[in-house]
Amino acid sequence: MPTNKLLFTKEAESNLAALEADKGLAKRLEAVRKTLGLMEIDLRHRSLQTHKYDSLEGKDGEEVFEAYAENNTPGAYRVFWHYGPGKNVVTIIAITPHP
Repeated sequence: MPTNKLLFTKEAESNLAALEADKGLAKRLEAVRKTLGLMEIDLRHRSLQTHKYDSLEGKDGEEVFEAYAENNTPGAYRVFWHYGPGKNVVTIIAITPHP
């Protein structure tokens, strides 16, 4: 049962919609959906390889974290997020290839 509620910024919604629209990215979309599902359950799940991402901050100065959707893949997708607003809420700020 999910313990975290995921909120998506407009950018993250757009990133996800672009993945859904491109049939050639079906495997990547599956990996991203799996990552989002794990994030709802356990942000510390081993396969997410979650860590702080120092090059970004949330709109209100929140610490931003990176979770892996793919690994050892050219252009591997990552999910960038921060805690809040509120308890057990996670804001997804971007879903993009590794910068």
